[in-house]
Amino acid sequence: MIILNNWLLYVIMYIILATIFTQFYKIATKTLKKPGALTILLQLIAGITVLTICPFFEFKFPTDYRIYIMLGISIIFYAISDRINTTVRSGIEASTFSMLKQLSTTFMIFAGLIFLKEEFVLNKFIGAILIIFSNILIFYKKGKFEFNKYIILGILSNLSYTIALFLDVNNSDSFNLPFYVAITLMVPAILIMIFERIKPTEIKNEWINGNKKAIITTALSWGMMIVSQLRAYQLQNVTIVAPLCALTVILNVMVGYLFLKEKDNLLRKIIAAILIIISVILIKM
Repeated sequence: MIILNNWLLYVIMYIILATIFTQFYKIATKTLKKPGALTILLQLIAGITVLTICPFFEFKFPTDYRIYIMLGISIIFYAISDRINTTVRSGIEASTFSMLKQLSTTFMIFAGLIFLKEEFVLNKFIGAILIIFSNILIFYKKGKFEFNKYIILGILSNLSYTIALFLDVNNSDSFNLPFYVAITLMVPAILIMIFERIKPTEIKNEWINGNKKAIITTALSWGMMIVSQLRAYQLQNVTIVAPLCALTVILNVMVGYLFLKEKDNLLRKIIAAILIIISVILIKM
């Protein structure tokens, strides 16, 4: 079907799903008992859901063992990032988290310059600095910089995600796309369960005591959001897709204001969101 190869459709889907994901994840964390258990529950539901759309995409798997090795290492860092994010989301506003998440773009640029010896491009550097400045603008209140554990964890999470992405870049092209996304969700869930020693009963309790509507909505939107974004990148140039995907930042500010009543520093958030969108455009020029 031609519509399944329309990159703009996937971008629109991503923007909607990413906004829903961010808002409902925040709601889901309000009743959490154990962050690790909630993370696992969401990842498993998201991964299983994504597997159901595998038949709509080409079935293919890489023959180069090095791809599996890099994917395996990157999954460790995806697990770290996903686990930390649950704690961070519980401590800061959804709209603020959406902006903080953009730091991974900055980290990717610096990683390319340092490790891949990529050519220094002024507009990319300016874009990276703008993202950093936007986050400073958000957390700078009453004449001082509010530096709490959630900000520190958020930075660490973005750093971990950047490492995973750096190792795993372009690997999705070698797999059946939904299957690939399911792997990057479900395997981290297993790793978190093992290393954090989380029992199945604790995961069950998160479901029983949690906001079931928020949990289901978050999980369903999570997997589909990743598929939509990766598919858009496969069908269209990054320079076009990335700035459009960045619109989720400003949309999360607006929805957070209306839906979650996140009215604190609204003007500053809007300015920061606009700066982030401009920075993404500069980076992808």
